[in-house]
Amino acid sequence: MRTEVISEPGSPDLANEDFAAVAVPVSGQGGSLVVLDGVTPPREAYGCRHTVAWFTSRLGGALTELSVSRTDLPLPGVLAQAIARTASSHASTCDLSHPRTPQATVALARWSPQSVEYLVLSDAALLLQGVDGAVTAVLDDRLARLPRASLTSAAVTDTTLRNREGGFFTAAADPSVARRAVTGTLPRGRVHALAALTDGATRWVDRFRQGDWADCFWVVREEGAPELVRRVRALERADSARTHLGRAKRHDDATVVYVEP
Repeated sequence: MRTEVISEPGSPDLANEDFAAVAVPVSGQGGSLVVLDGVTPPREAYGCRHTVAWFTSRLGGALTELSVSRTDLPLPGVLAQAIARTASSHASTCDLSHPRTPQATVALARWSPQSVEYLVLSDAALLLQGVDGAVTAVLDDRLARLPRASLTSAAVTDTTLRNREGGFFTAAADPSVARRAVTGTLPRGRVHALAALTDGATRWVDRFRQGDWADCFWVVREEGAPELVRRVRALERADSARTHLGRAKRHDDATVVYVEP
């Protein structure tokens, strides 16, 4: 089994709000990967005394444990239980109904000798390489399909689009959002490797257009996850006119997990 993980903060002065984990039970009969990208709130109060990094570590820890301890649960059930567990840990101190309560995007996969299950919620990416070498990108493209004009105001996005029908969904405090995720199951024999990325790393594809998802996967597999992040950082620094970045952060937290189960 080969695994590789890198998670680099967008700024050395700020906490990394991503989360990454690979779990391999001692039985060696399966495992899981978890990648979260915490959603940075606006500067005004957002109803919670905890940081986004606190939230992603709690939710990510719950997902890591449940994905291997509750193999009887499909991945949406795992995500729903992890959200409920995390919400209960701060429901008595925080306003979890606030649209900017801490939340995250999710890429989750679990494998056994029989199957590979996957789940993606919001703009994380999961890349699956088949035994024939072909790469399939599992994406939740609801956010990308929204008109850009509708995303220019954080207030409008929160009240009309975030975690609402016709908008997009993230893992926050409502376990039912797990039903909105993109999910599927493949025979184990059809999957050779997996890579999960937060949007700080997918910029190589979806902002800088350096290649397609298969090209991105091969950079990670052949040159390593740190090399993909290094390339993204170089492109960000070179985009002084913000031709590609536009209004986005100059540097974002970037996480890549690669697994050959």
